[in-house]
Amino acid sequence: MSIHTFPEELKTLRDYIRWGVSCFNQAELYYGHGMSSALDEVVYLCLHALHLPHDFPEAYFDCVLVAQEKQQVHGLLTRRIEEKLPASYLTGEAWFAGLRFSVNENVLVPRSPIAELIEKQFSPWVDAETVENILDLCCGSGCIGIATACAFDWAYVDMVDISPAAVEVAEENIQQHQLDERVSVIESDLFQNVPQRHYDIIVSNPPYVDAEDMEELPDEYLHEPELGLAAGEDGLDLVIPMLQQARQYLTEQGILVVEVGNSQYALQEAYPQVPFCWLEFERGGSGVFLLTAEQLDEFEF
Repeated sequence: MSIHTFPEELKTLRDYIRWGVSCFNQAELYYGHGMSSALDEVVYLCLHALHLPHDFPEAYFDCVLVAQEKQQVHGLLTRRIEEKLPASYLTGEAWFAGLRFSVNENVLVPRSPIAELIEKQFSPWVDAETVENILDLCCGSGCIGIATACAFDWAYVDMVDISPAAVEVAEENIQQHQLDERVSVIESDLFQNVPQRHYDIIVSNPPYVDAEDMEELPDEYLHEPELGLAAGEDGLDLVIPMLQQARQYLTEQGILVVEVGNSQYALQEAYPQVPFCWLEFERGGSGVFLLTAEQLDEFEF
C-alpha cells in the first residue's frame, strides 16, 4: 500500500479515513501529541483538510469528495507519514482544556494532564473564589496559563518563557482568546524577570526529559524544540531551581503544581524527605506533583 498515489476506488470521506488508517498503521507512526490512535489522527486531519468542524455528523462521511478535496486530504496524510510531523504542526492548531490554540514548531504541542486540574479549578487544593493571581512558568504556547485564565475568569495570569519565539506564540494566543487585559507573557529564565508579587497558584510544565530518554525519542518528538524538552542528565535542571525559588512568589495559602513526567523518580530520589503529592488523573497521565507554600517552607532544596 502506497501513500504516494491514492486508488481511484476511493470516493467518500469514509473511504479515505479507512485507507488513511491503513497507511498510518503500515508506516508505524507514533501518537503522543494529544491523539492516541491512527483513527483519531486521520479523522482529525481529513476534517481539517476539508474545512469541516470536529463535530461533523458521521452520517455525512459517505459523501463523495471532489477532485480538489481528494488532493487536499491526500497531501495532508502524505506529509504526516513522510515527514513524521505531529498532526498539530500540520494544521497549526491544538486543543487543550477544550480551547483551541495556535501552535508551530517553536512550542511543544499541548498535551499535559494538568488540563484536568484546570477544568476543576485545582479543587480541592485551593478555594477558587480566593484566587487572584496565577503564574505559568515555561508557558510555551500559553495553553496552561490561558486555560487557567478562562477557568478563573476574574484572576490575573502571568506567563513566562525563556524562548522569544515561544513568547510570540503565547502572545498570539492571548489575543486570540481576547485576554490581553488579564494575561501577560514575560520573556524570562524562570523567575528572573517575574514581578515581585505573590501568586495563589504557580503551575508549570517545564522541560523535564532526561538525557537517556532524549536519546530514545520517537521521530515525531524530534520536531519539537529541544529547549522545551531536554533538562539535563536527570531531567531536573529546571525543576530544582524552581523548587528553590517558588516559595518567595507564593501566597501563604498558595500551591506549586509541576509536571515532571518520568523524572518523578529522580526527583523522589533527590529529595526522599519531601512529601510530594503525586496527582492522579481520570483521563490518564502521571508525574505531576503538588506542594503547598507551607511544605516549601518546611524543607530545603
